[in-house]
Amino acid sequence: MQRLVSLLFIGSSVFLLSFTTPANNNEGNKPARSVTARKAAVFQVSTTDSKVNWTGKKVTGQHEGTINITDGKLELDNNVLKNGNFTLDTRSIVVTDIKDASGNAKLLGHLKSDDFFSVEKFPTATLATTSISNKGNGNYEITGNLTIKGITNPVSFPATVTVAGNKLTAKAKVTIDRTKYNIKYGSKSFFEGIGDKAIYDDFDLDVVLVANLK
Repeated sequence: MQRLVSLLFIGSSVFLLSFTTPANNNEGNKPARSVTARKAAVFQVSTTDSKVNWTGKKVTGQHEGTINITDGKLELDNNVLKNGNFTLDTRSIVVTDIKDASGNAKLLGHLKSDDFFSVEKFPTATLATTSISNKGNGNYEITGNLTIKGITNPVSFPATVTVAGNKLTAKAKVTIDRTKYNIKYGSKSFFEGIGDKAIYDDFDLDVVLVANLK
């Protein structure tokens, strides 16, 4: 009799355990959710890791330099770029191709003057997306509003975006017609007979934005 009671007790205990112990649904074995899989994510542009190189061309050659980014954000939804913007500090323009100090300072001063970017009056330039077309595999066609010297015009350009963990990298080359922003100095479109002193209307910005998840 005592043995029968013991067996019944053991059987009841096993029965109860089968209902009180959580079923193994592999939750503990699931990998940590990737940042790139989040439905919506905002990435803050790093002003130290990001860079913008500019190139301006003229009949007799070209000049190159850099300009600093002061702020920016990129927004993703389901790992697809949906929105973005960044701000440039026009006062931070640097000329990198002229090694002679006097010649470098002369060009730099001219670029900062009212003939070009009027940096004291307009210390920032901004670009904000208005539409983004996803071409797949991290490739996009972007249209945005570019503001220079207080004048805003639409620009379109291709871009690539890659995400690795909490870090996003976006790359783009933006070609800008400076005359649309009242930068007409040395332009054949407005000054005839300037010959080989002409400066081409278009200049390029090679943009690399490095951003971190907020």
